[in-house]
Amino acid sequence: MQRNRAKKSLKEMSMDEQELILLVQKGDEMAFSEIVHAYKDKITNFLWQLTGDYQKAAELAQETFLRVYFKANKYKPIAPLSSWIYTIASNLAKTEMKKARRMPTVSFDDVQNSLYEKNDLATNPRNSELKRNLKKALDNLHPRYRVPVILKDIEGFSQDEIAEIMKKPVGTIKARISRGRNHLKKELEKDSFTLSFFTKNEECKNGSI
Repeated sequence: MQRNRAKKSLKEMSMDEQELILLVQKGDEMAFSEIVHAYKDKITNFLWQLTGDYQKAAELAQETFLRVYFKANKYKPIAPLSSWIYTIASNLAKTEMKKARRMPTVSFDDVQNSLYEKNDLATNPRNSELKRNLKKALDNLHPRYRVPVILKDIEGFSQDEIAEIMKKPVGTIKARISRGRNHLKKELEKDSFTLSFFTKNEECKNGSI
């Protein structure tokens, strides 16, 4: 029920987000609270997937929304508000990764439902094996490929939106997603079950590429 309410809020947000951000630009704290409510969980989970550290992700999410509030006047309505917020979060995550000087790990705790339920795997006894293999494959994926793959296949952004978020040409994003998926597929070939799952999932997604 809580998830349904969150989805409803996000849908409503897409209808009036331009009006809300205009109010935030005028210092309206209630409008800002609505934006935070709509995006907080998604941004926190996105940052968790990149950093592998929930506490750090929560801190970066807080910093993200502070910047949304204090830099609201820099937002231009040429791109969706969600793209602008994800851009801020992505830049903060990249800075954190550079400071840590390590490859970030990916947690699948919050990703599990969105990744499995759509493929009727939620009750399969081999979920834990699939989860381990997916996590290992993503852990070995370079951030330049991991970020667009997560944004595309987990967060559900289009390639145009990812290009806006990452400030890269659409062709570059398309190539990185393709290379990232190919790398994941090669890693998952070690297990025939995960390969059959990934191939089926990839074929379903190819229509939207």
